[in-house]
Amino acid sequence: MKTDLLSLAAASLAIVSPTAAFADEGNDLPIDPYLDLRYRLEVVDQANLPEDATASTLRIRGGVETDEWNGLSALVEGEAVVRIGPEDFNDTTNGLVQFPVVADPSDVLLNRAFVRWRPDPAIEAVAGRQKVNLDNQRWIGSVDWRQNDQTFDLAQLSVKPVEGASIQYFHAWRVNRIFGPDSPNGIWRDNDIHALNASYAIPSVGTVSAYGYFLDIPDAPAASSQTLGLRLAGAQPVSSSTKILYAAEYANQRDLGPNPGNFSLDYLLLEPGVSTGGFTAKVGFERLEGNGSTGLQTPLATLHAFNGWADKFLATPPNGLRDFYGDVSYRFGDGSPLKGLLLRGIVHDFNATETDLAYGREVNLLAVYPIRKNLTVLAKFAHYEAEGFSVDTTKGWLQLQLSF
Repeated sequence: MKTDLLSLAAASLAIVSPTAAFADEGNDLPIDPYLDLRYRLEVVDQANLPEDATASTLRIRGGVETDEWNGLSALVEGEAVVRIGPEDFNDTTNGLVQFPVVADPSDVLLNRAFVRWRPDPAIEAVAGRQKVNLDNQRWIGSVDWRQNDQTFDLAQLSVKPVEGASIQYFHAWRVNRIFGPDSPNGIWRDNDIHALNASYAIPSVGTVSAYGYFLDIPDAPAASSQTLGLRLAGAQPVSSSTKILYAAEYANQRDLGPNPGNFSLDYLLLEPGVSTGGFTAKVGFERLEGNGSTGLQTPLATLHAFNGWADKFLATPPNGLRDFYGDVSYRFGDGSPLKGLLLRGIVHDFNATETDLAYGREVNLLAVYPIRKNLTVLAKFAHYEAEGFSVDTTKGWLQLQLSF
């Protein structure tokens, strides 16, 4: 199987090579090739392990997308994750458990492959392997932070019945997770996953989303659940340069299918903020309820984006999670020699919901700079200080991404 995938990747790279000539001079190509290279150095110091992790990896992702013909188009995308240098990290498949986890195992795989049909600008149907990001990715996301992102084998339908309204539904039977096919946790097969998300942008109010996610996952019974929720997110100008920001969300989650538990747990998010000039500041309260034996879970989310970049709460503890946080950022604008540079800092205070247990605190720092339109450099830092949950952990990243 891996030999076939290597052949596919080689063919994909040949297609996107600048030397490929498969159209007469002067004619538009019927396909659009692309290539994305992302190098990352990640270091991790975790208090309960004897060794620190250093992971140097390169992701090579390339593909082709056809032009539309009678509303039909297709995309095929191959991906390779390559380790550069010593294997001084636990990639979840190499057994090096004396090192902290950096979940970027080396692999060559088919990342996406799907057919799209757009019979009308308001209707789109997709079948195949695709990544899906809904709302802020709290429940369904592609986990693009990791070198191998999360995709679904699915059938998906999107409809825009009126201006400002969108309805999305998909049925997925396979989840291709970030750990890759060589990991025992890399693929969830034979699932019965249904997701429905409807949103409407109301002028002077914001975007209201209602959703239902029904996850029947035999390979991970504890991740099986049904979640119904409502979200509001928007921004209101108070002057020519200042906006009030806000987001509020509530959901209820219950057990479903093979889940051995019997629970009804609530989710709550409140996030007011303000944006003025290049500054943005937010304060937030996120509550994932726990009952002492089970915590509300979001197994298909882009988890790294929530509850701290040290990734201590990828699974909600049985006693639940309360996350109080402050988030401040500044982007340099026109007229600055650092135009485009984004600086961001976040502080978290984590506690349980079922008890008065204090879990710990975390500081996150980020700098992203677009050197060119297609070339970006990123530096990132996370430090988790444990009090009643997990252990002290410090992580740092340096990343360079180039796209064609």
